Amino acid sequence: MHTAQLEEESVKPGVVRSTQPEYELEELDRTLINTLQYGLPICDEPFARIARALGTSEGVVLDRLKDLLNHGYLTRFGPLFHAEQLGGALTLAAMRVPADEVSRIAEMVNRHPEVAHNYERDHDFNIWFVIATEQEFQIQEVIESIESETGYPVYNLPKQREFYVGLHFKA
Repeated sequence: MHTAQLEEESVKPGVVRSTQPEYELEELDRTLINTLQYGLPICDEPFARIARALGTSEGVVLDRLKDLLNHGYLTRFGPLFHAEQLGGALTLAAMRVPADEVSRIAEMVNRHPEVAHNYERDHDFNIWFVIATEQEFQIQEVIESIESETGYPVYNLPKQREFYVGLHFKA
């Protein structure tokens, strides 16, 4: 199974997932997440190579990825592109919405293909998301569209400096 098949079967755009208590992260899940943060090997069967390194099978790796996506531990699995280096643009955006509206508004935000991901924070600005577009002017178009659809303002927070923060779990 290729990455595109995994993504197609597991990821439904516009669906807000929440972590469900019936799926607990196991050591293999943590190790798999840590491993994938370094990228996929460039070869004909990247998942098989990862599986061998983790002492399991390709089927188990793919099943774990599907479970992690379906239970909200991962919200997206796919390539990461540097939009600016490809001639595009991106920005971080935030919204302030009532707590009882977060799920509904997040679902509306997720419907925009330009939204890479969003997450809820325990803060006055409680919905945060990344907008990536082919051209700089499109960021404002997406913001205006989200504001129009949701009835809430979107705060554009373009990056001033780039930082890389790796998230790794203790296996």
